[in-house]
Amino acid sequence: MEILFILTAILQSVAIALGVGSSTIAIVNFFVAIADKNIEPAERKMMGVTYAILRVAMVLIFLTTTALTLFGYYQFTSGTISPYGIAFFILILVLYINAILMTRRIMPSTLGPALQAGTWYTLGVLGSLLPLGLTTFTLLQFIIAYVIVILFATALVNGLIAYYTTCRNHPNQTQK
Repeated sequence: MEILFILTAILQSVAIALGVGSSTIAIVNFFVAIADKNIEPAERKMMGVTYAILRVAMVLIFLTTTALTLFGYYQFTSGTISPYGIAFFILILVLYINAILMTRRIMPSTLGPALQAGTWYTLGVLGSLLPLGLTTFTLLQFIIAYVIVILFATALVNGLIAYYTTCRNHPNQTQK
């Protein structure tokens, strides 16, 4: 049973890394695609592949986190629930809800990509805290830190979108 636990924990770490990396590529691809005001078929195809990898990472994270919860990894015991475990599940829930809303074009583009990227990075950081023994934060501390990350990500993403929009609309810009 111990080997199954270890392999599941390793697979979860790999899935988080895959998600963080793919999220980074997705947002960079998005900026490259909007820079020339036209998303080319090749750009759209690459973005589709990246989104497929993100979905694989999300499914693996859900499955491994569920398995690790059943193994008792997140300390969901009678009478006590670890803020770390709750935070982990909050992030997974946000990833899924936001992905669905973005796919259905319900989530505004001013928030969706930043929320997804910020959530992936927060999940990556959270995943690295447990082996370091840094899980004594409260749920309120986590939520405050997470909101700060999302606000920063939103400002950064929207600032970059504004920058690319301004650059491509500048009269001195040469067209390719």
